[in-house]
Amino acid sequence: MKWTRPSRSIKTLPANNKYGKRFKSGNAPLPPGRRLAVVACMDSRLTVEQVLGLSPGDAHIIRNAGGLITEDAVRSLIISTQLLGTRTIYVIQHTDCGMLTFRDQELRDRLAQQTGKDASHLHFHSFTDLQSSVARQIQLIREIPFLPKDIDVHGFLFDVRTGKLQEIGLEAGKAAVRG
Repeated sequence: MKWTRPSRSIKTLPANNKYGKRFKSGNAPLPPGRRLAVVACMDSRLTVEQVLGLSPGDAHIIRNAGGLITEDAVRSLIISTQLLGTRTIYVIQHTDCGMLTFRDQELRDRLAQQTGKDASHLHFHSFTDLQSSVARQIQLIREIPFLPKDIDVHGFLFDVRTGKLQEIGLEAGKAAVRG
């Protein structure tokens, strides 16, 4: 194996150098210590580990635009529960979410106009109501036939202004999906 010099991007990551010096989680076991998986929005204002008081190795964190149960989130949840012992799943969405600001067709049209490429096959899963969306994600998780039947599922809404979580149940209503 030939040694190569570090790229400029590595040299410009002093935060990682500091982190690496203090890193103590190298021997953490593969399964999440709290047997928890979290599906959360990718919004940079939502720092899942801090919000939930998690340490490295405590939970699997699955993030995407909206904190939605998409095909890839399902894949990750199946692996987490079936192979790595996860027994609790949290869904966390948040106030002031960008997914509320557009409709799927609007974005498809914009992409087609900007790129000249057909975007009709893309699905972004925008929604109109946060509480209904959280409730819908809980329902979708419970409908996954490959998860353990006794899996514990909870949904939360994170307030980006106060930093507080509000638990949302299935009774929040029908999902308001724009599509």
